[in-house]
Amino acid sequence: MIRQLLLSSRPLSWVNTAFPFAAGYLMTTREVDLVFVLGTLYFLIPYNLAMYGINDVFDYESDLRNPRKGGVEGAVLDRSLHRVTLWAVVITNVPFLVFLVAVGSPLSWLVLAVSVFALIAYSAPGLRFKERPFIDSLTSSTHFVSPAVYGLVLAGAVFTPGLWAVLGAFFLWGIASHAFGAVQDIVADREGGIGSIATVIGGPATVRFAFAAYLLAGVLLLVTPWPGPLAAVLALPYALSIVPFWSVRDADAESANAGWRRFLLLNFVSGFLVTLLLIFTWLLTSY
Repeated sequence: MIRQLLLSSRPLSWVNTAFPFAAGYLMTTREVDLVFVLGTLYFLIPYNLAMYGINDVFDYESDLRNPRKGGVEGAVLDRSLHRVTLWAVVITNVPFLVFLVAVGSPLSWLVLAVSVFALIAYSAPGLRFKERPFIDSLTSSTHFVSPAVYGLVLAGAVFTPGLWAVLGAFFLWGIASHAFGAVQDIVADREGGIGSIATVIGGPATVRFAFAAYLLAGVLLLVTPWPGPLAAVLALPYALSIVPFWSVRDADAESANAGWRRFLLLNFVSGFLVTLLLIFTWLLTSY
């Protein structure tokens, strides 16, 4: 059971939500305190268990038809674990949320509420934002950007135009990444009766939409304060990595999984380079 729950939380993606919170909070406060530690832990594991665990429970029929499920890209949870998974989400999330509310402010409560709502709304019956074309990509991007916004608000950051540009670029990256990720699941989602941006507008249009969003993210980073423009270069590998699927047919959409695996690798490389850039920024602003 523990193994399945861990698999469901997508360990490869833990850093994608913990890092934005930690970076936003640490770059603002310049100190490691209890809020930083517990906040990072929350966005590392419980948050991801909620995001992906709820999804795995309510996407069960589609996941059964999806050949990439059952490994590091997502669990196919046995029906007997569905109730356990939802209870595990509640048990692991609530204590952290109580703490974060206690140490926060009304504005941080609002951001946290939006973040948690996005987790639930994406997959839960009655909402199912993942089945609303374009809203699905917006909601998915919120999953990754909201921890950064929350960390900044919790730390009392001043939201300058440059900071908004960084967050906007991050949001566009999230939109593009979700859209491209949906391409590989076109066949399985259609067979499972699940809609998405990719099932509605088709593989080629979705890939081109993602390509444009990646490039726009890079352009937005060019208007940020130095050394922010250096990060614009990081958008290019993402855009170029999906070019081979520019005209992918819907029937062959599963082939886009090769591009998705490159995306997972790019995340670690980009994360390392962004970390170096943040260290450089820290040093520049320490005087």
